[in-house]
Amino acid sequence: MVTDRLLADCRARLGFDLLAHTWNGVVLYALAGGPRRPGELRAEIGGISAKVLTETLRRLEGYALVERRAYEETPPRVEYALTGLGRSLLGPIEALGRWSAEYGEAFAAAQGWGDEERTGE
Repeated sequence: MVTDRLLADCRARLGFDLLAHTWNGVVLYALAGGPRRPGELRAEIGGISAKVLTETLRRLEGYALVERRAYEETPPRVEYALTGLGRSLLGPIEALGRWSAEYGEAFAAAQGWGDEERTGE
């Protein structure tokens, strides 16, 4: 049986490609609680450089998942927030998070993650 559900231009692949980027889902999830300034996002996420966060926010803004709000204040203030389309992704991201919480340890063990700690490497 021939199917087109996995072709490169298939709509389902859009979602897979979106969440395949390491930081996209993390940044979207971090914005679930409301608008955040870049420094707040970096503190909440941890492990993301300012450069990578900026690139990720710009990419998500280009996808219409995040909106940038600049305030004319001194000093200037910028916040990022989810759009309606961005909020619509929270359900799938949360579902993946639940899967990770339930099966993450087994998945990591199958990949050999943590073996260095047990073997002293």
